[in-house]
Amino acid sequence: MSRFWSPVVHDLTPYVPGEQPRISQLVKLNTNENPYPPSPRVQAAIAAANVDSLRLYPDPESSALRASIAGYYGVAAEQVFVGNGSDEVLALVFQALLQHEAPLLFPDISYSFYPVYCKLYGIAYRTVPLDADFAIDPASYQQPCGGIIFPNPNAPTGRLLSRAAIEAMLQQHPDTVVVVDEAYVDFGGDSMIPLVAQYPNLLVVQTLSKSRSLAGLRVGLAVGNAELIAGLTRVKNSFNSYPLDRLAQAGAQAAFEDDAYFQVCRERVIASREALVAGLAALGFAVLPSAANFVFARHPAHDAARLAACLRQRNIIVRHFQQPRIEQFLRISIGTAAECQLLLSALADILADGATA
Repeated sequence: MSRFWSPVVHDLTPYVPGEQPRISQLVKLNTNENPYPPSPRVQAAIAAANVDSLRLYPDPESSALRASIAGYYGVAAEQVFVGNGSDEVLALVFQALLQHEAPLLFPDISYSFYPVYCKLYGIAYRTVPLDADFAIDPASYQQPCGGIIFPNPNAPTGRLLSRAAIEAMLQQHPDTVVVVDEAYVDFGGDSMIPLVAQYPNLLVVQTLSKSRSLAGLRVGLAVGNAELIAGLTRVKNSFNSYPLDRLAQAGAQAAFEDDAYFQVCRERVIASREALVAGLAALGFAVLPSAANFVFARHPAHDAARLAACLRQRNIIVRHFQQPRIEQFLRISIGTAAECQLLLSALADILADGATA
């Protein structure tokens, strides 16, 4: 069958998403999903959608949703772009804004979809090593490039780059697009969206999958200068004019209109994260500072792959990356307080058994 593939397909190494196992009574801490349900207003908005209207195409511009997002962040609607999950938004960003002769820069330990997009779209890139503490070093980006992209907080490390540090990068590259991927920013960082008016080369990408509990609805967004958004829209309308269906638009709009619920869930996740960090430290784990809804941890006396396998035997799933520099780390999503306690109890038993040393 592969003889019918286009040449580029043979050279692709596709992104591997987190496992979605079908195991009963599973403690699923491997894909950074929110442990709490969406806002009741989201559920009501989707339930109230007119079924008869599903025979009609949705609004291709997602005008009402973009207006809600614009109002929430204090920007103009023409500065907002929406797509079918932030991965689709990023795919369009790579095509519309990051295809240049000079290489694209991003961290060597980061979201593994970035090199996949580069290969798919023929974009030259150069990875920039994280420092010894697994943090992004802005000084390392003081080099010629065709664009810069990085998550903030970074994934899978969870480390946060300050707004001032990002501003320095924007000022160092005034003629280059800097894309800040803020999938996890609501769990401990300051969004760069308030600075898009000041920096026309800044594009901020976010998702409703994490902090708004809508991973299954697939809604992502970008906010930036109207010229950047126009470029994204031009590519979108050459690829898929109707990326968000009617239910997704209604649900996403309701999510932005229920800020009180969002704040409560966000704070619960943050509280569970801090409790989990303390519990892991008490068990001897080294945990990187995290501003995300996950932690990145290793135990100096126990192999990470074996720890992950032992947890799986107890129906607890975490993420292990077989990648240089981080092969001894586990990425652990923040679950409910009860799920985090189950994890800590299981780890205490595993470490006491000593089978993973």
